[in-house]
Amino acid sequence: MTIQETLYSFVNRWECDENDHLNVQFYFSRFDEADRQFRLISGLNETLVGARRVRHVRYHRELRTGDLITVQSCIAFDGPHMLTVVHEMRNAGAGTLVATAVDGYEPSANSAKVLRQRFKDFQCPMIAEATPRGIPSSPFALRTNLAGLLSNGAEICFRGTVLPRDIGVDGKADDRYALSCCTDGVAHVWQRTPMTHAFLTENGYGRVAVEMKLTWATPLKSGDTVVVATGFTGAGSRTFNMRHHVFESRTGRLAATLDVVALTMNLTTRKAVELPADAQQRINKMLID
Repeated sequence: MTIQETLYSFVNRWECDENDHLNVQFYFSRFDEADRQFRLISGLNETLVGARRVRHVRYHRELRTGDLITVQSCIAFDGPHMLTVVHEMRNAGAGTLVATAVDGYEPSANSAKVLRQRFKDFQCPMIAEATPRGIPSSPFALRTNLAGLLSNGAEICFRGTVLPRDIGVDGKADDRYALSCCTDGVAHVWQRTPMTHAFLTENGYGRVAVEMKLTWATPLKSGDTVVVATGFTGAGSRTFNMRHHVFESRTGRLAATLDVVALTMNLTTRKAVELPADAQQRINKMLID
């Protein structure tokens, strides 16, 4: 055995956003379920490898209403982490690769040989398309606070509450919830750039993410209130980067960060377009790093 079939699913209309494609939070929810199934099949657990440090997702093609989804998963010991689990999502109808996820673990260094032997039936070579590209693979250094971020140029874009429906099987808020906070707030982040809602609407453009890295710092539970502060971390001619910081509001503790590579897409051609002429310069003047 090598790569394992871990998910069979389907794109529901209610999961699609204003761009008429599957919203990123539901890619993460599919990868979460595939991961649960892979753990069951392989015997992977936190006692052996510790908690997942990052989930790094790349989006290769769109998924639209009615598309069939499959995910295959394996362990890649030649991946970017000491132990890397790779998930490969495909459009089952077209047979095309649509997204990949890299889950990074850092078990003790002296356990590498034992882990290779234990999971020899679930290994595969690192999938090239899953290799991080626009965001470093290592977890974000989680030493930051809300006041410091705001003084350095980040701005609040979301406030909310963790509800019972947001809790996973482990009693903690799941990846989908963290993503939903950020995606609900991100339109306010774009308003700080030349790609405002009015600009996008006038030109028939949409806001799109092509790569994301989620790093959990501390768990969130039902009833916790959250605030998201976001700042820019870089810009090029076609893409720009931002980092969302999800805090628990009452104590001010950092719960998670989400690094994002974003671009503007023509909603007719479904192709990326160049950023406005002054966008790169303006964004690079607001960097928080």
